[in-house]
Amino acid sequence: MLKKSPSPPLLCCACLERRFRADLVLLALDYESINENVKRTQYAVRGELYLRASELQKEGKKIIFTNVGNPHALGQKPLTFPRQVVALCQAPFLLEDPNVGLMFPADAIARAKHYLSLIPGGLGAYSDSRGIPAIRKEVAEFIGRRDGYPSDPELIYLTDGASKGVMQILNTIIRGEGDGILVPVPQYPLYSAAIALLGGSLVPYYLEETANWGLDVNDLRQSVAQARSKGINVRAMVIINPGNPTGQCLSEANLREILNFCFRENLVLLGDEVYQQNVYQDERPFISSRKVLLDMGPPISKELQLISFHTVSKGYWGECGQRGGYFEMTNIPPKTVDEIYKVASISLSPNVPAQIFMGLMVNPPKPGDISYDQFIRESKGILESLRRRARIMTDGFNSCRNVICNFTEGAMYSFPQIRLPPRAIEAAKKLGKVPDVYYCLKLLEATGISTVPGSGFGQKEGVFHLRTTILPAEEDMPGIMESFKKFNDAFMEEYEDHRGYSRM
Repeated sequence: MLKKSPSPPLLCCACLERRFRADLVLLALDYESINENVKRTQYAVRGELYLRASELQKEGKKIIFTNVGNPHALGQKPLTFPRQVVALCQAPFLLEDPNVGLMFPADAIARAKHYLSLIPGGLGAYSDSRGIPAIRKEVAEFIGRRDGYPSDPELIYLTDGASKGVMQILNTIIRGEGDGILVPVPQYPLYSAAIALLGGSLVPYYLEETANWGLDVNDLRQSVAQARSKGINVRAMVIINPGNPTGQCLSEANLREILNFCFRENLVLLGDEVYQQNVYQDERPFISSRKVLLDMGPPISKELQLISFHTVSKGYWGECGQRGGYFEMTNIPPKTVDEIYKVASISLSPNVPAQIFMGLMVNPPKPGDISYDQFIRESKGILESLRRRARIMTDGFNSCRNVICNFTEGAMYSFPQIRLPPRAIEAAKKLGKVPDVYYCLKLLEATGISTVPGSGFGQKEGVFHLRTTILPAEEDMPGIMESFKKFNDAFMEEYEDHRGYSRM
C-alpha cells in the first residue's frame, strides 16, 4: 500500500502575507534598504580593533584599552566633592538623616540642597529642554570669568555630552551632500561619522606633522577652493583645541588667523574645546576662540558666528559616563536659536544628574570652603600626573625603531607616526588590511595594548600612525612603553630588509 504524502504545513494569513511581501519588496530594516548614510558611517574608536580586543578579553587575555579617552576605566578616581553632591541629590532622603553631617561635609550638603531646590520633582523629573536655568547661569558666569566678557545663559544649551551638542549643530547646518564642513585631518571621527550620517560632505584640511601639527591658513584656502570647484558649499569649519588625536594647543595668533579666515569666507566656526583643562606645557596655555573673537572687536566680534563646546568627560573630571556637556552660541540670529531649541525639545530634556555635574565643574569649591583643599589636591594631582605621563609616553615612542612622535601638548592622546617597512605594507595588503590596522592588530595580539590606527582619523597618503591615550596609571606607564618597544622593534626586525634604525 502506498504511503500518503504528508500535507504541507498550513500557513496563517499573516505568514502568507509576509512571504508574499518578501517576494516583492524589501522591508525597511532589511540591510539592502536601510539608510545609505548609516552604511557609510564609520567610527574607528569603537571599530575593528576594539571589537577584537573585546574578544580577546572574553578569552581571558589582559587588555589595556587605550583606544578611547575614558579616564575612570583606566583607573582615574572620581573627584570626591561632585560625587558627594550628586549622591545626596540622587538620594535626598539622606539629607533627612540626623547623621548626614557625619557622612558628608557641610558644603556638599548645602550644594545638594541648592540644586534640589531648583528641580521640582528631583533628579527623576524632566528639566527645561535647554537645561536647568540656574545651571546655565552658572555656566555663563564661568565663561565670563574665563574670557573677561559676559555670557548670556539664554544662548547656552546643556547637552548629553559634547557629542550630542555637535550632532545637534551639524544637523542644523547640513542641508544635503552639497554642504561641506571643514574638518582638521587627523580628526576625531565624531565629525566624519556625524557628517556622513547627516548626508553632508567632509572637507579636509591637513595639519602639518613636521610643524608640531600646526595649521596653515594657506592650506585652508586651498581646501575651500578645491571643495567649491566640485560644487560643494563650505558652510562651517571645525577646530579641536587642544587637538584630538594630535595633542597640539593653538596659539592666540593662530586662532586670530582662523577667525579672520572664517569671517572672510562666511563660515560658522565650531570650537571643540573639551580638553581646555588638559594642557601639559606653559608656552601655549588654552585660550578660547570666543575670547580671541571678542578681543578683536567690531565688525568681526559682532558678526562671526561661533559655537563653542565643552564637557564634564575630560579635564581632571573624566566623568565620561555621566554624559554632561554644553554649547554656547555667539552671534547666532534669534530665529535660528529658536529652531535649535525646537529640535532640543524633541528629546525633552538633557539628563539631569549630568547637568548637576556641569554646574559643579563650572562652579567648584572656593577658597575657604570645607572641601576646597581636598578638591584642589585631587585635581592638581591628576593634572600633574597627566603631564608626567605625556612626557613618559612621548619619550617612550621616540626611543623605538621607526617611530617618531610629537610631544603631547594637551588633550589625552599621543599620535606617533609608525614608519612601516615595504614588506609589512605588502603583508597587510595580502590580508586585505590597511597597513596601520595590520600593525595595531599585531600589537594587540602580542601585548594586549588596544589602540586606534591612524587611518581611522585620516592621514596623508603613505603615512601611518596610531593613537593611544596617555591615561593608563602612571606606575603602569613604563611597563606599557617597554612592552610596546619590545613588540615594535621585533616587528621592524621581522619586516625590514635592511637592519638599523630608520628615522624621518
